Amino acid sequence: MTAKWPLLAKALAPLKQASASLWNSWTAAVLLIALLTMLPVLVVLSSVFTNSSDVWAHLAETVLTRYILNSLGLMLGVGSGVLLLGVGTAWLVSMCRFPGSRILEWALLLPLAAPAYLLAYTYTDFLEYFGPVQTTLRSLFGWEGVADYWFPNLRSLGGAIALFSLTLYPYVYMLSRVTFLEQSSCTLEASRALGCTPWRSFFTVALPLARPAIAAGTALALMETLNDFGTVQYFGVSTFTTGIYRTWLSLGDRTAAAQLAAVLMLFILVLILLERWSRRQARYYQTANRFQSLTAYDLRGWRALLALAACSLPIGLGLLLPGGLLLHMTVTHADQTLDSNFWPLTYHSLLLALITAGVVSVLSLILAYGVRLQNSPPMRFGVRVAAMGYAIPGSVIAVGILLPVTRLDRAIATGLQPLGISVGLLISGTIAALVFAYSVRFLAVSLSAVESGLAKIRPSLDDASRSLGYTPTRTLAQVHAPLLSGSLLTAVMLVFVDVMKELPATLVMRPFNFDTLAVQVYQYASDERLIEAAAPALMILLVGLLPVVLLSWQIAKARQG
Repeated sequence: MTAKWPLLAKALAPLKQASASLWNSWTAAVLLIALLTMLPVLVVLSSVFTNSSDVWAHLAETVLTRYILNSLGLMLGVGSGVLLLGVGTAWLVSMCRFPGSRILEWALLLPLAAPAYLLAYTYTDFLEYFGPVQTTLRSLFGWEGVADYWFPNLRSLGGAIALFSLTLYPYVYMLSRVTFLEQSSCTLEASRALGCTPWRSFFTVALPLARPAIAAGTALALMETLNDFGTVQYFGVSTFTTGIYRTWLSLGDRTAAAQLAAVLMLFILVLILLERWSRRQARYYQTANRFQSLTAYDLRGWRALLALAACSLPIGLGLLLPGGLLLHMTVTHADQTLDSNFWPLTYHSLLLALITAGVVSVLSLILAYGVRLQNSPPMRFGVRVAAMGYAIPGSVIAVGILLPVTRLDRAIATGLQPLGISVGLLISGTIAALVFAYSVRFLAVSLSAVESGLAKIRPSLDDASRSLGYTPTRTLAQVHAPLLSGSLLTAVMLVFVDVMKELPATLVMRPFNFDTLAVQVYQYASDERLIEAAAPALMILLVGLLPVVLLSWQIAKARQG
């Protein structure tokens, strides 16, 4: 083109130089975001090389083994629970037809809206000795006390496993169901033609093909399990998150807390590596006619009733029963639940969620569009690093941020002191550090939504915009942003809800006299004031239902298509 059109090439040279310069600035922005999101991890990992304190030696001798065993027990139990519930229900609603299956295929996602700690507080009140269940049993059978009967103890490792399984199985269900629907119909029909029963076809054909999706969903559920604080603390199950909280706030040893966080990071790393290893060199291919309709198994009689019960039970126990109990407590004790603190706490939670959702959506747009402009290895690496935050527990992020931020606050205060200026805790004493922690934790959630939306926009639109003289930034603002409105709205909604119910990082990092609904629920429940905790817990549950209902509607719509 230069040889044929020298004048045109000369005229376009400034535009090319400006574009290259702008692309470099996008690269710098992406790498800077990646560095900031990796800061908590780097700080925590650097604590490994710090001289161990007496507190760490004491923790290693007394409770570290318990933390490890309880964490392993939770991972094993929750992994088994979410696999059983998620894969089983996904197969039933995808490949079988029975009364209510069309409704259940989207309703099975609803328990994802309920944080496990809300179920822990609600079920404890419902199943305790003076609760309605045991009181009714004693009345019916004439039992006088605990010596006359045995009742399972919910506040235990087994109880935590059960509640985590009820709230986290939708991760496995969602990915498994999509995989079952997209599997090659001719493969499954061939297995039937060869005489495979439905069970044998499931175990020998469908399940191996769905293994990557099942492994990914299970890994997400286990990461959420390791991140939890409210449930395990309330049930008295000592894990790394409870240990980090106690070491930081009760013992006042930040170095030991950071070293505990580093050990927890090791658990996360092993979990990610195991998920990758489970797929290792396996390849899973689908044929071109995979979307051909597959004849579903028509269940009748007791089989239909059993399938209906198996799919309805997780919804009832994971959402309907605890939601109904919270609603009942809120309505019948409105004078205690809707106190003067409820609306200020709601405002705090909404403010944090809105600010974080806006910040994270902008960062996600920068990352996704930066890779679209320059799909180079450094850019892709930066984006993948920035998306690692979702795998990091909130307690680890809190420790990794507060350590450098408090030092920076002290340095600023010391530097301004000779000038007679007192700024106090400029960063750690405000919501700025908390918003930063939320952004690191939930950036991956927003990024996945923005990337999927951006991938649907044809590259020819970029070329047409550039030919009209638009810069990449102007193209993003006037071409891509309007087309991404749906994806951006989804990203904002997902991050908004995650921030509303986030507890571990909020407990450690919240500014003085700035509580949220999640913190208030935790504090009330810790004081055994479950009636006062009902209204804020119900608010968290209702807000959490919004994106889940939207996702369920999209699944139902896609199924019709």
